Amino acid sequence: MSLTLNLLLNGAALGMLIFLLAAGLSLIFGLMGVLNFAHGAIFIWGAYTGWTVYGWTGSFGLGLLAGAAAGWLLGWLLERWFVRPFYGDHIAQILLTLGLMIVLTELLKAVWGPNLQNFDKPALLQGAVTILHDPFPVYKLFLIGVGTVLAIAVHLLLTRTRYGIIIRAGVQDPVMVQALGINVRRVFSAVFAFGAALAALGGVLFGPSFGSLFPELGMQNQLLAFIVVVIGGIGSFLGAFAGSLLIGLAQTLMGYYWPEAALAVNVALMALVLILKPEGLFGARR
Repeated sequence: MSLTLNLLLNGAALGMLIFLLAAGLSLIFGLMGVLNFAHGAIFIWGAYTGWTVYGWTGSFGLGLLAGAAAGWLLGWLLERWFVRPFYGDHIAQILLTLGLMIVLTELLKAVWGPNLQNFDKPALLQGAVTILHDPFPVYKLFLIGVGTVLAIAVHLLLTRTRYGIIIRAGVQDPVMVQALGINVRRVFSAVFAFGAALAALGGVLFGPSFGSLFPELGMQNQLLAFIVVVIGGIGSFLGAFAGSLLIGLAQTLMGYYWPEAALAVNVALMALVLILKPEGLFGARR
């Protein structure tokens, strides 16, 4: 396998991890108009919950389910008790969710401690497969597959199902949808919880890829998710997918050829998109 193909596959795997975090963020802002700066905290809470259940049971699948369930519950609680009173007030949302980010990170330290925790890959996903005569990690192929399947599934959910139609109609005209007997607030709570569950699932998948967990991991990756959402277009699910791949590839290529400039290049890409197409690559002009 050539070096270029190896870097492209590694970039795609990293892009899928970023996508799971950015997709939830894009859904929550695009469909509900909520700027959720606590998204990274949900990501890391999901990661620690999945790691704990994986350690107790030895089943990585149960760890994934537990992490996603923790994210769903946390997202539902945050939307129900904290975010809902501030719909439409972006300044209040930013201040509130930034505070929640700090509180949740400190609570996580109180539960699991501030130190690094090793997160090993499951035995089934260890090792490497041969691609064009060179080895490539099985776990990274697993990440590419999971990310792609989830992207297709969520896209179909939003565009081809009755629930997706209700969500989009509720965003366009919530009063009319409410008049049809549909509880719009309950639908929005479910969207917020679903976005949080995607982030938490991404946290569990990220752990074995990184090899360890620490409480500030959510804050660090949240920045990449925001860059992806801006590049792809705020509220565009397809844009989140394309932006994640772009950032994953840029991060991997720069990490190999010029690691000191990797983050700067991502920010520069975001700035370039904002200058040339302020609504993002796939965003609609508002």
